[in-house]
Amino acid sequence: MFQISNLASGYGQSQILHDLNLNVEKREIVAVMGRNGMGKTTLFKSLMGVLPQWGGQISVDGRDISKLETHQRVESGIAYVPQGRMIFPSMSVLENIQTGLPAAAKGKVPEDLYALFPVLFDMRSRKGGNLSGGQQQQLAIARALATNPKVLLLDEPTEGIQPSIIKDIARTLKEIRNLRDLTIVVSEQVLSFTLEIADRFLVIEKGKFVVEETRDRVDEATISRYLSV
Repeated sequence: MFQISNLASGYGQSQILHDLNLNVEKREIVAVMGRNGMGKTTLFKSLMGVLPQWGGQISVDGRDISKLETHQRVESGIAYVPQGRMIFPSMSVLENIQTGLPAAAKGKVPEDLYALFPVLFDMRSRKGGNLSGGQQQQLAIARALATNPKVLLLDEPTEGIQPSIIKDIARTLKEIRNLRDLTIVVSEQVLSFTLEIADRFLVIEKGKFVVEETRDRVDEATISRYLSV
């Protein structure tokens, strides 16, 4: 469903990502883990076309999206929840979700989004900036799902979220995967969260994948060493 081949990218003259390769199956949840500054956000921005690729190929459901603009990548089936959520604080919850809808939806929010995030239905008239951190994260995920993606990218979704809400987000992501047959790639530093949801674990270190383990063979001690400062 989602493939990265020899992906390279960076900022200015500084190369951050070095020939990354990854294949993700339909309905698989993959966690990309690593400390700050190791390349997680650079990876996601490169996948979305926010940063230019220096080389390599990105494919969604067999289609090469490497040369597409960001909005064209979204139309091809890839959605992004950025680090820090980046919701529109002066717009209502409903308006935030509507920014993710395709034109054909005519502003009508799919009922399953509110079923997944009932708090957003209750607060649909409230401004996004007045929501708690956890509620804003749910809003950011709902906005991404409004594009009806095949692949969902989440960049550090637990950042600034209280533990009880983190458990709710983990449960909802698994439910989303099952209901929508969605492929999910999530970057994280919180191992307990990824252990709740992930089928496969990768560790990124200085722009390269240095560890890859499946759920049944995951070595928590090894991953923890890479996450420690």
